[in-house]
Amino acid sequence: MANQIKQTLTSAIQRVLYSLARVLIRHEVSFDEFAEMAKRAYVDVGMKELTIEGRQPSISRVSIISGLTRKEVQRITNLDPLASTEEDKRYNRASRVVAAWVRDPLFVDAAGEPRLLSLSNGDDKGFSALVKSHGGDVPARAMLDELIRVGTVEKTADGQLKLLSRVFIPSASEIDKINILGTDVSDLINTIEHNLNPGATEVFFQRKVMYDNLPTDSAERFRNLSKKQAQALIEKWDQWLAEHDRDENPEVSGEGRIRAGFGIYYFQEKLH
Repeated sequence: MANQIKQTLTSAIQRVLYSLARVLIRHEVSFDEFAEMAKRAYVDVGMKELTIEGRQPSISRVSIISGLTRKEVQRITNLDPLASTEEDKRYNRASRVVAAWVRDPLFVDAAGEPRLLSLSNGDDKGFSALVKSHGGDVPARAMLDELIRVGTVEKTADGQLKLLSRVFIPSASEIDKINILGTDVSDLINTIEHNLNPGATEVFFQRKVMYDNLPTDSAERFRNLSKKQAQALIEKWDQWLAEHDRDENPEVSGEGRIRAGFGIYYFQEKLH
């Protein structure tokens, strides 16, 4: 059974690596650079997560479970810790601002649609107020420049601000797109890893639907249908989470701090 599990895992990881290799090669990341990243991941996980209860992690134990030499493990543990990228912070803040523009009663009209917003600092229902409430410490002007840059917002002829997309998609920046690779893919793999863990008391929801003999026009109709319905569902969940998040709603009480969410993605592959 152990050999069968390892063979299946090897096959599964190989499929993941094929997809990842396309991204790495396209952006001129060499195998040696990738190998260095993999070494760091093995050491970090070994030092921080695969510890024995009641005992401090050691260079020797991480060397044994990772297959790396003690010298390599020591070298990697001496590296500076990885920090959140500025792109990650910018993406999260911009996403919150756009989401609030869609759902916050202060910034929608009677029909529940995002209003045109003014740039006036004195308008408590204007863009500056929106960014102040939901954009962290980012200045309103910097946030506006970013949203205009990626095509999420435009200025109207009379100087008002119009929301063009109900979700922040960094379509104009390849750096931002690559950053999403690190967040979304890792979240999905973390969910799968949790569900594979025999010690998990409750599995996380993980489902997909797929057929492999669709004509081109049916695939296009499904893409449009899924996009529309998934967007509505995402907005509904976003509103619920915002109401229960202490950053968005300081009145929320309770212990602990949990990061939780739900992702939806569309996939398509040409077979013939």
